[in-house]
Amino acid sequence: MKLKALMAALAVTTALAGLAPVTVHAQTLRWAAQNDILTMDPHSQNHATTNAILMHAYEGLTRYSATYQVEPALATKWTYITPTQVRFELRKGVKFHDGTPFTADDVLFSFGRIKQPQGTMQIYVTGITEIKKIDDHTIDIILGAPNPILLRNIIDFRIMSKAWAEKNRTTNVQDYKAKEENFASRNVMGTGAYKITGWQPEQRLTMTINTDWWDKHQGNVKEVVYTPIKSDPTRVAALLSGDVDMLTDIPTQDVARLRSDPKLKIVDGPEVRTIYLAPDVGSAELKYSNIKGKNPFADKRVRQALSMAIDREAIRRATMRGLSIPAGIMVAPGVNGNTPDIDVPTKVDVEGAKKLLAEAGYPDGFEVRFNAPNNRYVNDEEIAQSIVAMWARIGVKAQLVAENMATFSQKFQNFDSSLYMLGWGVATYDAQYTIQSLVRTRTTGADGNFNFSKISDPVVDRLTDAMKSETDVTKRNAMVREALLRIKDEVLLIPLHHQMRPWAMKAGVSTVHRSDDRPEARFTTVK
Repeated sequence: MKLKALMAALAVTTALAGLAPVTVHAQTLRWAAQNDILTMDPHSQNHATTNAILMHAYEGLTRYSATYQVEPALATKWTYITPTQVRFELRKGVKFHDGTPFTADDVLFSFGRIKQPQGTMQIYVTGITEIKKIDDHTIDIILGAPNPILLRNIIDFRIMSKAWAEKNRTTNVQDYKAKEENFASRNVMGTGAYKITGWQPEQRLTMTINTDWWDKHQGNVKEVVYTPIKSDPTRVAALLSGDVDMLTDIPTQDVARLRSDPKLKIVDGPEVRTIYLAPDVGSAELKYSNIKGKNPFADKRVRQALSMAIDREAIRRATMRGLSIPAGIMVAPGVNGNTPDIDVPTKVDVEGAKKLLAEAGYPDGFEVRFNAPNNRYVNDEEIAQSIVAMWARIGVKAQLVAENMATFSQKFQNFDSSLYMLGWGVATYDAQYTIQSLVRTRTTGADGNFNFSKISDPVVDRLTDAMKSETDVTKRNAMVREALLRIKDEVLLIPLHHQMRPWAMKAGVSTVHRSDDRPEARFTTVK
């Protein structure tokens, strides 16, 4: 990196994107990554960075321990009255950040709010038909059918203060795709371990410890400063200069160099996130293509050709510097449903892909717009550029539009894309989360609520609906496997790879690596 560029990078990070300097105390964690949150409304956007930040302030009835076991959070106990009626005893003495008490009314309010159709978080309450208040600290969750992963699902069902929402006229979920703002999208009122004290989009988010939290912090972090830094060199320069303490987005080309620096340490681990392509398979005509009157992606042979033209091993080796696992299915190792025998990537076959295109009626290929983020996943724009070059070999001319995750998200959520690249992490560690969100036919609630490529496959739908309530583990796992194979065989989505996710930090920082890419300040110590 040239000296002038390095000095410019340091100036940016030192000034924290032009903001007033932050007073850094001994127990402040300065954390940087490439991607900002999309909103502070906990029921609006199912986006991993947003969830990772907001979980510091908003809590669920259950949570994950440091070892990913489900444990009590705002509920202290649960009892199955029947297979479809679960009684939850709520934690007493808990207060929201404004000092008001947490009660059953807040749970019922948050349930009604998260179900609103303009949000994308309904997957976390899937299968729940009603929540009944028994008394101020007891509720019954009523299920439409037995739900084998209920306690994992509701971890990200975050509880908001009903009184605060009503007072500030923010009972409706923000409609992010319509570029709407509301009080909850810019302010926070939860019960969590940290209070969010400010957010300046694309610049900085700050938190301070909640000294009245009901639980005990396992680390010593009292303040958190989160800085999104899109530029790879600037982000690394900020760590090397001491302006940040921890990076959770390390450029792949810098991992070896940072690993050898005695002032730093690398915490390694896989991530349960799969990067994939979503072609619009359901429209009668693609919105952004030179083919008129029909949709090339509706033909399985075209989807197969696109997948066969992609050299996933070359992307792993050259673009990802070894930090990816070429994918054959839509869930990563560590997720229930992934087994090595089915997670076998499509073999590269350029000539075979050309033949399939010709059989489908496109011997000369076709043109299509290809949307991708440029600040969300590891080397996301570079991956997309590599794919464009690989498709060119079979005559498919993809016009890449790579942009900020915020505007990219609004596009695909408005169905304003013919082909897009996205990553999907599995918060529940169970494949139903992926299958139901991304592939099941879009109806209401959680079914297909992130299916923005208009997939509708009756086989996947039948299997999804069956696995939702199947309590026999062997039978359910067979359904999950069949659904994953159906998605693979029909090429309903095109998996690229599963991400590896090393974090870099100063030698004096210790934290628990999370395979859902959600660092938690309560598990972090800064010396």
